[in-house]
Amino acid sequence: MRAFIEELLEEELDAALGRARYERHGTATGHRHGRRARQLVTTFGPVELSVPRARLRAPAGGRGWKSTLLPAYKRLSARAEALVAEAYLAGMNTRRVRRALAGLFAGQVGKDVVSRAWQRSRSAWEAWQRRDLAGEDIVRLILDGTVVKVRLDRKATTISLLLAPGIRRDGQKVVLAIKNMGGESEAAWRQLLEDLTARGLGRPELVIVDGGKGLEAALARLWDEVPVQRCTVHKERNLLAHAPRHLLEEIKADFNDMVHARTGAEVLAKRKAFLAKWRLRCRPVAESLEEAGERLFTFLRYPPEQWRSVRTTNAIERLHEEFKRRIKTQCVLPCAETAAMLFWALLASGQITLRKVDGWQSLAQPPAALDLAA
Repeated sequence: MRAFIEELLEEELDAALGRARYERHGTATGHRHGRRARQLVTTFGPVELSVPRARLRAPAGGRGWKSTLLPAYKRLSARAEALVAEAYLAGMNTRRVRRALAGLFAGQVGKDVVSRAWQRSRSAWEAWQRRDLAGEDIVRLILDGTVVKVRLDRKATTISLLLAPGIRRDGQKVVLAIKNMGGESEAAWRQLLEDLTARGLGRPELVIVDGGKGLEAALARLWDEVPVQRCTVHKERNLLAHAPRHLLEEIKADFNDMVHARTGAEVLAKRKAFLAKWRLRCRPVAESLEEAGERLFTFLRYPPEQWRSVRTTNAIERLHEEFKRRIKTQCVLPCAETAAMLFWALLASGQITLRKVDGWQSLAQPPAALDLAA
């Protein structure tokens, strides 16, 4: 948004001066003299602008140049949000995007300016997907997918977007990749992970996953020695899927009592009690818990202050919720690339900010051993 507005200001000033920046000819109607900072408070949040300054020649002496676009933008900031959102949801159709954004300034800006601004937005998205990750110093990786409906071949189709947030050594979360790979198969996850490593991502110290078979197979091929934590929220859903309706609340209470126990010893003791109880009352539930093995309890290897951030893939739930809140009135997105780009746009525009993980101060502490049979 900032780059878009600043480009419009440059175009407006070029027109007022009769020449582009750094051009020299005698027909210019004035001259530039620096820049000034200005903040606009919009529904996107505060936007810091670098506004060009200029002096225009006049018979009675020079006068300062004043932009007519800034007041227009300030008045129309709410309208701007709706139009830019429409642009992102337009499915990369340049004509629709141009028409939506051109309306923002009520015809004061030519379609070529808007088209160039949109192309820069697309270029920024494409550059973000290719950016070097070697300097990110990622120690943990969180991998999950989210389901969205898009239009393919004129039919509404459900696809999975694969998301890969990482955790830096200082505890800050950062999104590394958002991709439509056609599903959550082993091949899809392998391609995403190979893309991350090709862009310089080192081997993480821990990977937090949703428990999907395709993802676990991909991790086994690429990073077999890296510790893995299976999301306890996803496992709870698995357990409930194996039980009759009248037992659901009891299973849910027992499971949460186990994974939220205050000490590692209590967690392991409650695990044994859970298995003993549910082998008798509903054996598929106990077998589903046993299937996860130690990977469901990897969080016990880390300091208790980290357990909340290690136990689940909930670190990206806010991203899911914000995205789905914005598309709830549009049942089907125009294309898969629109969905992925909208995720990125929410981050790039500052509408979603990611905080540090709980317990980040002790991230440097090495994990302890874990023995479920103890």
